Amino acid sequence: MQDDARHRLLFPKLTQGQLKELAPYGEEINLQEDEQLFAEHVPLDHFYVVLTGVLKITKQVGSEQVTLAIHYPGEFTGELSLLAGSTSIASARASEPSRVLKITAENFRQLIVTCSPVTSVILTAMAHRIRDAENISVQHEKLISLGKMAAGLAHELNNPASAASRASGQLQQALQALPSLTLQLSTMPLTEQQRAFLTDFQRQGASHLRSMEASLDPLQQSDREEELTTILEGYGVTNAWELAPSLVEAGLDGEKLATFIKQAGTEGLHEKLTWLAATLQTTDLLNTIQYSTTRVSDLVKAVKAYSYMDQAPQQEIDVHDGLENTLTIMGYKLKQIEVIREYDKTLPRLNAYGSELNQVWTNLIDNAIDALKERTDPFQPRIRIRTFQQNRQIVVEVADNGSGIPATIQSRIFEPFFTTKGVSQGSGIGLDVSYRIITERHKGSIQVSSVPGDTRFQVFLPIA
Repeated sequence: MQDDARHRLLFPKLTQGQLKELAPYGEEINLQEDEQLFAEHVPLDHFYVVLTGVLKITKQVGSEQVTLAIHYPGEFTGELSLLAGSTSIASARASEPSRVLKITAENFRQLIVTCSPVTSVILTAMAHRIRDAENISVQHEKLISLGKMAAGLAHELNNPASAASRASGQLQQALQALPSLTLQLSTMPLTEQQRAFLTDFQRQGASHLRSMEASLDPLQQSDREEELTTILEGYGVTNAWELAPSLVEAGLDGEKLATFIKQAGTEGLHEKLTWLAATLQTTDLLNTIQYSTTRVSDLVKAVKAYSYMDQAPQQEIDVHDGLENTLTIMGYKLKQIEVIREYDKTLPRLNAYGSELNQVWTNLIDNAIDALKERTDPFQPRIRIRTFQQNRQIVVEVADNGSGIPATIQSRIFEPFFTTKGVSQGSGIGLDVSYRIITERHKGSIQVSSVPGDTRFQVFLPIA
């Protein structure tokens, strides 16, 4: 029953008497099946009433044509764009042969003034359609933000999860071989000094791996491996090329290898180095698993904090936490972009809807990333995020050195469904929803200034 009542408010039917009253204001047009009446993103300067047949209203969302409404005889469309003087937010096409009353903008305004019974029906429907469109756009934008978060999380989780999986498989193989290598080493005639040296040398190599000092660029790594392989082959070590990578990652170079050979002795050198490489590889694999699982845990914490899961919608927050969680989740899009943080850590906490503010940060950062992609000349892509206090307001500024927003459209960027992106690339509701989150939910304001190479969005949030 509630859905029926909502449908009657959104799609009221004009009576036959009311349709007769409208007839003098317009002209009848005939549409063949699948013929288009008007198109999305095109200026709409007519009001349309279905006399016979069916009109299908659709909107391009991503790669899909989504049906917004089906209009039957007595129903009407076009009034929102007509009165707003904007382009159409959707397309209309006849689902079957149809007759439509087409009323010009001038006649429609005259109709609104002179035909009160019809006006009441149209204005009532308009009010509910505006409210419904706002609710749909907010929910749609939430889904878009959720999609961005899911995509970011999938990208960010994939690398550490894959690394941990690979490392665990390799660790199983290493652990299977290690006991026999250790037993083999224990049967060798080693002095106490040699045993102590081997243990200490292995411990130093493992410490080097854990300290992450072993990071060489690929060329340095290859050169050092080649150096160690040559030295070891000179001592008759047959699998030198297999041992070299683990030894290099543990910090060995020609000089340290010479020390090892001198202290450990040349007898059984192959077995000693094989044991050393196996233990160091085990340490390296454990480090990889620990780092990867920690990264996964940190990402899950960031998502939980980003969405304020299991927390009250409104609470005292630190805006920097939300910004950092957003940057973490969007990290896969920021790989080649320099992110500069200029945070005023003395800012007070803010009573706010944290998850909704994170939605704003996501939109602003995502738009900045897109603007950087549009710039074609050689440059270093850069996003700067700055926070400071101005009077009794916290200001969050997201700036980029991308292509900029043309001055002619800067006043329109917060309009619903207005977008400068190509078809299927932007919904045109991200900044509109962000504007409403800031102005209506938080009683703040949002401003933009832009020239090529310097675009700044500033969000002002009252502290009180």
